[in-house]
Amino acid sequence: MAARKAKKPRLWRYLLALIALGLIAAVAWYWWVMRSWTPPEEDYPDQGVALAMGQREVSYATIGALGGKFVYFAIGPYGAPRDAGLVEAIAAARDAGLQTGAVLSFDPCAKADVQSAHYVTMVPRDDALLPAAIALDLDGRNCPDAVSGAAIESELMTLINQIEMHTGKPVILKLSRQFEERFRISGSLARDLWVVGDRIAPRYATRPWLLWSANSARHMETAAEPLEWVVVQP
Repeated sequence: MAARKAKKPRLWRYLLALIALGLIAAVAWYWWVMRSWTPPEEDYPDQGVALAMGQREVSYATIGALGGKFVYFAIGPYGAPRDAGLVEAIAAARDAGLQTGAVLSFDPCAKADVQSAHYVTMVPRDDALLPAAIALDLDGRNCPDAVSGAAIESELMTLINQIEMHTGKPVILKLSRQFEERFRISGSLARDLWVVGDRIAPRYATRPWLLWSANSARHMETAAEPLEWVVVQP
């Protein structure tokens, strides 16, 4: 009896070890697949990338060869250093046959006027640019001085209007789950939406999206850092 009882703990340890190895293998497999995964082109013919601020060590020709048709350049929030190479980067992407656009990160702690001025000084008025995008990642809870939700929404609406006056096109709202959960912007602002969620299209917005960041870290041999891969709703 004692010998039989002794076998049970060993059996459980063996089973737990197998489960742990299985989980490790599943995580490793998912990580490896996601390194290069993109949604099928037959489902999403229009695909492209969103580059982080200052992310320049990329081959625009390779992006095009891999099915990319556009590039969005992040210019950072108000107060970020001026990106002196942005105009040249836009020109290089266009020379490779890609459409280009810019993304401004909304700062809920700052006034709309200074944020729109930052955008205007960074991004020239150019009808060939794609509609500007505003990234809504921060919900204002960490502002140095307390800012009400109503004040944040008011400044955002002012910023939207000011950028649209500069560009002549409706902006796209790159909406994070955190921002949407607090403000429910997708239901109150009639602008095209850009959602973020690896592999599976997220459903946190209350209406259909236009752009989807489907892989936040696609690895390419010709890029020094992973690229955010974006698709357009067909």
